[in-house]
Parts: sequence; structure tokens; C-alpha cells
Amino acid sequence: MNLQESITAFYKAFIRLVFNVTIVVLLISLSAALVRTILEIGLLFTEATVRLSIKELLTNILSLVIILELIRAFVDYFEYERVRIEVLVEILIAFMIREFMIFIFAGNVKAVEIALWALGIVLLLGARTLAVIFKPTK
Repeated sequence: MNLQESITAFYKAFIRLVFNVTIVVLLISLSAALVRTILEIGLLFTEATVRLSIKELLTNILSLVIILELIRAFVDYFEYERVRIEVLVEILIAFMIREFMIFIFAGNVKAVEIALWALGIVLLLGARTLAVIFKPTK
């Protein structure tokens, strides 16, 4: 085995280690967020304003979806040995929807702002559709 092959093997092993550690950290974060979300369901019954408790619950659930999508992206890396653009766009779509919902719950919403958020989400959906249609061949 020459030097280049050994360095490449070390690089691949190191990347696998980093991705595995990242997946473990994301799983721990997911577990903590899930427990927190379950505990905050009680706020629906005890909170003085139900709107605030629903906002927190919705934010936490959408954050869980984003963490799940991130875990899927890391697992897909091992399966395909590359990061698929459609998975990254799906993560971005989930994040945009989360931020849009937080924006709506914050109040003071204007029609132009809603139209711009909706346009951004539709453009991302179009990008995801194009990523699925035009998959790179291996």
C-alpha cells in the first residue's frame, strides 16, 4: 500500500468516525427534544394563554422534524457516499416552514410578507422536484 492509499484510507475512516459521532449527538438531541416536547404538552392545560403553549409545542415538533431530516442526511451519506441535494432541500423546506410558522405566531403579519414566505417555500419545492427528476447517475 502506497502513501496516497493509506492517507485516503485514513481520511475515509476519519470521516466515518466524525459522521458516526454526529449521528449519536443528533440522536441524543432528538431524544432530549422529544422528552421536552412531551413534557410541554402539559402546558396546553396549565398555560394561561393556549396560543403561547401551542406556539411552543408547534415549534418543538417542527424542530424534531428538522433533526430527523438531518439524521437522515447523515445516514444517506453512508448509503450513497455523497450528500443528496434532494435531502438537503427537504431539510431547508422543513426549516423554512418552521420559521414561517414562528413568524405567523409572532403576529403583525402583512400580506406581502406571507406572499414572500410562500414564494420561497414554493421555490424550494420546485428545487426539490428538479433534484428528484434530474438525479445524478453514479
